[in-house]
Amino acid sequence: MLPIITSLVQTLAVNGLGLLAGAVQAKGKEFIESKIGARIPDNPSHEDLIKLKQLEIEQEQLLLQYTLKQKELEIEESKLLAEMHRASQENATHRWQSDMGSDSRLSKNIRPGTLVYILTAYLLFALLSAMGIDINEAYVRLLGEWGQLVMLAYFGGRSVEKIFEMRMHCSNKKEEAT
Repeated sequence: MLPIITSLVQTLAVNGLGLLAGAVQAKGKEFIESKIGARIPDNPSHEDLIKLKQLEIEQEQLLLQYTLKQKELEIEESKLLAEMHRASQENATHRWQSDMGSDSRLSKNIRPGTLVYILTAYLLFALLSAMGIDINEAYVRLLGEWGQLVMLAYFGGRSVEKIFEMRMHCSNKKEEAT
C-alpha cells in the first residue's frame, strides 16, 4: 500500500497539486477523501487531475490547515526535545554540583576515579592482547563504550559546569554592582 501512496503523492505533486499531495502524505488518502468528499484514484488520469485541481482550489483552506497543523506538530516536537535535553543537562549539572559540595571524598572523586579505572583497564587489555593473551572481544567493546560515555560525561559535563559557574559569577557581580 505504501508504494501506491508514494506514487500517488509524486503524481499529484508533479501535476501542480502540491497542497493535495502534502495533505495526502501527512494525513493519508482515506482521511483526505473523507474530508473533501471525493475519491482520489490511485493512478489518476488527466481528467481526474483536472477535477482534483478544482477540488484542491475549493478545499484549499482545509488542505492548508492539515499541512500547517503537521508542520506545527513537527515544530512542537522539536521544541519539546530541545527542552528535554536542556533539562537533562541542568539536572546533571545540579547533581555534579551537589557531589562537589559534599564532604565525602568518594562523591567528589567518583567521576575522575571511574575515568582512571576504565582507562587503566583498557590499557591492561591492550597490553595483554599485545602479549598474545586472547581477550574476549565483547569485554573490550563494552569497556570502550563505557570509556566513551564516561569521557563525554566527564569532560562535557565539566564544560557545562564551568559555563554555569561563569554565569553565576557574572550574575553575582551584577547584583553587587546594583
